[in-house]
Amino acid sequence: MGIFSRRALGLNWPAGLLLLWLLAVGLALLGLGSVPLRDWDEGIVARVALELANSPWPQQLLPTYWGDAYRNKPPGLHGLIALLIRLWRQLGGAAAPALPPEALLRLGPALLSSALVPLLALVQRRLLPQQGPAPALASALVALTLLPLARHGRLVMLDGTLLSAMALLWWGLLLAQGPVSKLLRGGLLAGLATSALLLLKAPVALPVVVTALLLRWLDRDLRCRDWRWLLVALALGLLPGLAWHGWHGWVRGPQQALEMWTSQGVARLGQGIEGHGGGPWPPLLEVIKGGWPWLPLWPFGIALAWRERRSRWGRWVLGLTAMASLLVLPLQTQLPWYSLLLWPPFCLALGPVLVGLVRRDGALALPGAAGLRAVPRLWCGLGVLVLLAAVGGGVGLWPALRPAALVALPAGLGLLLGGTWLAAGRRKQRLGGVIALALGFWLSLALLFSGPLWLWELNERWPVKPVALQVQAQVQALVGADLHLWRQGERPSLNWYLARRVPLADGPGDLQGDGQGVSWLLSEQRPQPAGWECQLAVVAGDGAGAQPRPGPQAQPGQPTAAVRLWRCQRR
Repeated sequence: MGIFSRRALGLNWPAGLLLLWLLAVGLALLGLGSVPLRDWDEGIVARVALELANSPWPQQLLPTYWGDAYRNKPPGLHGLIALLIRLWRQLGGAAAPALPPEALLRLGPALLSSALVPLLALVQRRLLPQQGPAPALASALVALTLLPLARHGRLVMLDGTLLSAMALLWWGLLLAQGPVSKLLRGGLLAGLATSALLLLKAPVALPVVVTALLLRWLDRDLRCRDWRWLLVALALGLLPGLAWHGWHGWVRGPQQALEMWTSQGVARLGQGIEGHGGGPWPPLLEVIKGGWPWLPLWPFGIALAWRERRSRWGRWVLGLTAMASLLVLPLQTQLPWYSLLLWPPFCLALGPVLVGLVRRDGALALPGAAGLRAVPRLWCGLGVLVLLAAVGGGVGLWPALRPAALVALPAGLGLLLGGTWLAAGRRKQRLGGVIALALGFWLSLALLFSGPLWLWELNERWPVKPVALQVQAQVQALVGADLHLWRQGERPSLNWYLARRVPLADGPGDLQGDGQGVSWLLSEQRPQPAGWECQLAVVAGDGAGAQPRPGPQAQPGQPTAAVRLWRCQRR
């Protein structure tokens, strides 16, 4: 009897799977429009999608960015967002120049990313069919409550959808077993998932599909004839992705088409881009920061997979972990969301360990059982610390923690109750401990996503939306105005809200002036271009409408930097 059986929870396998997916969808939809788009990717993806929505057929299949050919990513997710924009216009009667709301732009990525929770459960169920639904639902529970997966999946970015496509590929290959009809269905599903990868981040598709096929071959349960049917169906599923890349290369030329592969693949591996360093430490730190509360179980999951390396489950967990590590750790450009590839095998490794922690009946012997029994006590201690910090921040004892006090409260309570009950002797109490722990973190995520704290970006020094509103109010003829960012990096989200691309200016030679010889500069400090005299017009982003940004460059509750709009005229 599994711990998630009808007798244990009052839920059967389909109902438990549906419940976890609905909880994931609930998190995905909470507060999607509560904060503006952030740099970099959200502003860029939104603009590309808007231009696709404004383009006639078949130009809708060729992505552009401010009118130029966009060669960074294929338009798979951009096209879906463009479809939602067109539906929004048709149903709401919005004019073409009107910018769609943030919640609409994030809706597609959020819903597609939430599919990772049930997909990982389906993959785990195929890997461990003899264990019943318990490990599968446990893996889905871990995926549901991980902050990096829940947070990044809500952004107007490709990474959350990419993980769902990867899990769909694995599930399709694992389904391909038995009669020819199942081989064809599984192969076609895997091929369509690979096409989705080709239309999201093309360089990722090849190592992912090759690794999955190799692991499937090592299962040794398919005959040569079965492999022929599987590969034929896989090839059919690959046609949409390959057809788009072939047509893209024919229309724009092979050099531009290859840039979509090399600039996002080999370039990331060989050199740092945009000032972001590389190496294995940044993604490992992201795992250490984002893996709670389940991180203490990870070593036991890897140890169990190594012990069971001759089984299908152990082989797949180790193989997928190795693949994700080889794709992420060697990169010389590291961004926080690159480590997302490590989380699906993380969840698959932890499912049986979490079940073993509850059962303790010898049905699943675990390595390092003594250390595993100490994990609930660790959770209890962490729960006490989190509750003390939440209460102290709430009553003003530690003002810096006040914005996050309410968010941390359910997580602290879940850690304390979950750890206490998991250390108990009765199975029902231990099962209640898992539920309390997961529910506490789910409620904390729900509170986080309901407010303004859930989204931050390392390179954002001042908030773009209030600045854009104040600039538009000050510069009446914005379309014809000569507006520049003075000695700063480009801000794609500012471009989005101003509906124009604000160029950069590093010296007086970049300033042209409008018909009256006036240039407008956005700068934190007074600009002094030679031959120009600049006067302060307005202080923008001075905290009015700005959101607090937790992170290494700012703490929750601290004001963000102010940017000033300067009116410059030739002397």
